[in-house]
Amino acid sequence: MDSPLVAVDVPLVGDERGKNWAKVVRRVDPERRSGWAFEGDFIAAGGIQDVPVGAVLLVYGEKGSRSNPRMEARVYVVNPDGTLTHHGTATGRAWARTLRDTVGMLLGQDQPIPDLTGYPDQVLADELARRGWKVEPGGDR
Repeated sequence: MDSPLVAVDVPLVGDERGKNWAKVVRRVDPERRSGWAFEGDFIAAGGIQDVPVGAVLLVYGEKGSRSNPRMEARVYVVNPDGTLTHHGTATGRAWARTLRDTVGMLLGQDQPIPDLTGYPDQVLADELARRGWKVEPGGDR
């Protein structure tokens, strides 16, 4: 069943002279590092749009001159009352890679598991202990 739609005031990031857009993101391609990593439907930025409740909304905009634009992207989740909860902002050319994992997490997508085999056991144990885990050597291998 599809989520109900709610009227949302989609923010305009940047200014009207530069590029600006918004997208309801449905999936993230974890292999891509550019804006093409975000799959979904474009919607207009800078006004009221009907958006599904719980949707992840990516809003992009540019400020400055055409020859030297300052890029900014923001990630929101759409609330049932039509408000937006902000979950991240990134600026500069690496905006897409900076926000990719956050958007994937919000969508409930499995994120790639990093290869930890190159780290010594003690380094991994120390990191887990720093995070509050009790770590003991041994166990079945």
